[in-house]
Amino acid sequence: MKPKILLIEDDASTAASLQKVLRSEGYDVAVCARGDQGLERAQGQFHDVVVTDLRLPGLGGLELVERLHAAKPKQPIILMTAHGTTETAIEATKLGACDYLLKPFEADELLDMVATAVASSRLMSEPVEMGKGRPDGHAIIGNGRAMQSIYKEIGRVAATPATVLIQGATGTGKELIARAIYQHSQRADKSFIAVNCAAIPDALLESELFGHERGAFTGAQARRIGRFEQASGGTLFLDEIGDLNANTQGKLLRVLQEHCIQRLGSEANIAVDVRVIAATHRDLDTAIKEREFREDLFYRLSVVTISLPPLNQRTEDIPDLARYFIQRHAKDLGVEAPAVQPEALAFLQNQAWPGNVRELENSVRQALLLARPFAIGLEHMQQVTVKNRRPPDGEQKTHAAYITELLARAQSGEIENAYLRMIADLEPELFKQSIQLAQGNQARAARWLGVTRLKMREKLIELGWHRGREEPKR
Repeated sequence: MKPKILLIEDDASTAASLQKVLRSEGYDVAVCARGDQGLERAQGQFHDVVVTDLRLPGLGGLELVERLHAAKPKQPIILMTAHGTTETAIEATKLGACDYLLKPFEADELLDMVATAVASSRLMSEPVEMGKGRPDGHAIIGNGRAMQSIYKEIGRVAATPATVLIQGATGTGKELIARAIYQHSQRADKSFIAVNCAAIPDALLESELFGHERGAFTGAQARRIGRFEQASGGTLFLDEIGDLNANTQGKLLRVLQEHCIQRLGSEANIAVDVRVIAATHRDLDTAIKEREFREDLFYRLSVVTISLPPLNQRTEDIPDLARYFIQRHAKDLGVEAPAVQPEALAFLQNQAWPGNVRELENSVRQALLLARPFAIGLEHMQQVTVKNRRPPDGEQKTHAAYITELLARAQSGEIENAYLRMIADLEPELFKQSIQLAQGNQARAARWLGVTRLKMREKLIELGWHRGREEPKR
């Protein structure tokens, strides 16, 4: 379903231009020309993001932000304002706006900000079920002993204000655990903001977290509110916390101790009330011994620690996971979910799965494409897992050899749809290399591939790679 954007802008030409830009990226855009009408529509209907001008007839942007935030605290609101009203924009942020744009701005600035707000909206609004889930939702799947212990831990810590550290290998579902804690907490009606510390260059991460003043560094043309201020009253999820540099670690420790931040370029203390949930795939005990992570910060973060087991330590959950992914991806493909043979499930339970749940999902999706429209059998799972095993260096096939083999398999009847199989085989690598080459810049990578930014983001999420620079592991 297309993300829904409500644009509140009284200038007809500006509204038409912005609507065109947003629609070109795949958004469903509704427009209101008056502040009071926009507020009424925003309160009565669901929108992923509201983008509003500051000066509006009927109701000003500041009052609109305040009233809408009071009615829908989790509604992301982006305020557009002129350069001369920066202080007003800061006030709007305090009243509930998630971000602001200073006019005149480039279309890319708006699109990047809207994409971030849409992702944040989905994180807050889409519930995470536990145990079993619907194929059209997000769920933590598994009812084995290990996962039952995780569910109990979520229930134990969710209602407390304690800082939580989630540890687990790549692909085990750390973000889902963080969202489940948030959604069962006393801050569930407030904002939830996620930041991947590994996806943002060190030079920009402090500004992202703490904000900056105008002139704080080259390119800082206006004051910017950081994620801690935006999340005040709510929850901030810091993913890949183990990748923070030493300087940022020190500043984060100060925030956790004193509950205040300093924007870059300022010495003023700003009080923040934020619950921090952190996650990492790194062994922090080893990082501490090697002096790569501060021990005092570790103890501040790990008031409660949740350790997620790798998939090969909870194999009893693999059949439920496989069926869930079959239903989910069959729905995406618009086909009936096929049955899966017991032999295929038993085979999956005997694999190592170094990429954990994310690798299992990718394999199930490929098997679904391979088997359609018939039941998924042992031979399909075997073909997929053999193909996904990385060959030693120097043994990668050329494109010509790959296509020759693919067509031979289609000719022999081994596979039915060579085109879909080729897409399933090559698409992940195409998106992986493009986002690496673009250094995590999704807009640039999307432009190279000739797809919309929305399509780029959806594919990266589907491939478990939506945080930009994190490399998927198997």
